[in-house]
Amino acid sequence: MTVAFEKICTLDDVWEGEMGPFVTADGTEILLAVLPGGVVRAVQGRCPHQDFPLHRGRLERHVLTCRAHLWQFDLESGQGVNPGDCQLAVYPTRVDGDDVYVDVAGIVPRHSHT
Repeated sequence: MTVAFEKICTLDDVWEGEMGPFVTADGTEILLAVLPGGVVRAVQGRCPHQDFPLHRGRLERHVLTCRAHLWQFDLESGQGVNPGDCQLAVYPTRVDGDDVYVDVAGIVPRHSHT
């Protein structure tokens, strides 16, 4: 598999404890979050439940709560917290200086059966 990191933003665009929506060159919607300790995570931008934009949710430490139906996700792993049988697609990230790069190649956003 080819790794295709793309610059998505800078660290000035999303600070620690914050998140924001971004779109890659191929149109993939991502949610970029900076977790405690400066850990940068990129996940799919829409809830797998009913396709609601996740940037409208609430981030507390590393747990994201979707505003639509209160589904929760651990952004360290992408795993569902409530309910536990769902998951977000997680995209590899890289920080080079202040620039944030994301690779979405070959990773498909998840959808839930619930």
